[in-house]
Amino acid sequence: MSDCGCSVEVKDQSQKSVLYWLLGINFTMFLVEITLGWYAESTALMADALDMLADAIVYMISLYAVGRSLQAKAHAAQISGYFQALLGLMIIVDIIRRIIYGSEPVSLFIISIGVVALIANLTCLRLIHKHKDGDVHMRASWIFSANDVIANIGVIIGGLLVWWLNSRWPDIIIGLVISLVILRGAWHIVKDARSELKSVT
Repeated sequence: MSDCGCSVEVKDQSQKSVLYWLLGINFTMFLVEITLGWYAESTALMADALDMLADAIVYMISLYAVGRSLQAKAHAAQISGYFQALLGLMIIVDIIRRIIYGSEPVSLFIISIGVVALIANLTCLRLIHKHKDGDVHMRASWIFSANDVIANIGVIIGGLLVWWLNSRWPDIIIGLVISLVILRGAWHIVKDARSELKSVT
């Protein structure tokens, strides 16, 4: 019985350690991307920055869930999904604003920060990999990290197209794609959490 308790405690500590790293990396990248995204007038970078913020909030919620009941973990994952959906909708609002009022994205900043963010999120993906089939709140964290890598690749492609075509539209389109990826991820997480809740009640 004591061995089982030790095993659970080790697992909880492992989850906490990973989540603290993910939280730190994502919040740091949020600050970098939101600042430079605003300066570069980039929809894609702003979208990716808000995605980083959403993830940081999600990891905080997941930290709360570690060591708690399966029901609490499922509720935490569900709340995480709703946060993701809210941020996805906020990105769409910003895209509409930029379409109406215009923007002049700076391709060099978009590409450079996109590469840095990609490296950061690949690190996150490596950290969370062993937990990707674990508890529901950790599965949610895996989905967030995987979505972030997709978003970062999109940001880099968008920056290259802005430079090549000398047009702001690739940046806006990539921002929209990122928002849709976030909303899709949120839907999957909420669906998974609801399924988990049904199985434990």
